[in-house]
Amino acid sequence: MNSSKTPPHKDAIAEMELFDGLEMEQVFVVTNQRQAGLALDELMSAGVVGFDTESKPTFRKGEISEGPHVLQFATMEKAFVFQSHLIESHPMIIDVLKSPALTKIGFGLGGDLHQISQRFGIRPAAIVDLDRTFRKLGYRNSIGAKSAVAMLFQRKLIKSKSITTSNWALRELSDRQLLYAANDAYAAIRIFHALQKEQADALEVE
Repeated sequence: MNSSKTPPHKDAIAEMELFDGLEMEQVFVVTNQRQAGLALDELMSAGVVGFDTESKPTFRKGEISEGPHVLQFATMEKAFVFQSHLIESHPMIIDVLKSPALTKIGFGLGGDLHQISQRFGIRPAAIVDLDRTFRKLGYRNSIGAKSAVAMLFQRKLIKSKSITTSNWALRELSDRQLLYAANDAYAAIRIFHALQKEQADALEVE
């Protein structure tokens, strides 16, 4: 771990090799109730998963987001992508989010949790926000997935602004969107396991 409590400079990160994330064959888009049930079983059996959400960006002043439009959960082997316009998958999404037996790991989840509360009327349980974890470890500034991947793995996580701000409310997401979403969640679970080996006491489950 970086002993100076500061992440690598962006120029140093740019020189690093690419983070070895999930490939498309490891990303599963949940499109019906049966698939949602299978995903739920696999996620619950994992015990700990990476977690993130994506929402269609808002551009007009006062415009309220209808997100999250995408919710992604990753194990160490694969990722499951749920799209919130598919109403039949909502019970499984809620079960995953509310379960105290399944720890959900992510970065800067405050906005995500607020949107989930607005959209689904629930407060997710067993959340670990790695931004808070890094603050407990002595980092003054907010640490996101890109900086954490660089610090822990000496690898570069690609965060394309064109994908980040793309239309996540689309009925059919592009492969680039799916890989971006999947690897956001996958990076979180990889970072969690790496930190576990070094700083078990800082990983506090809420």
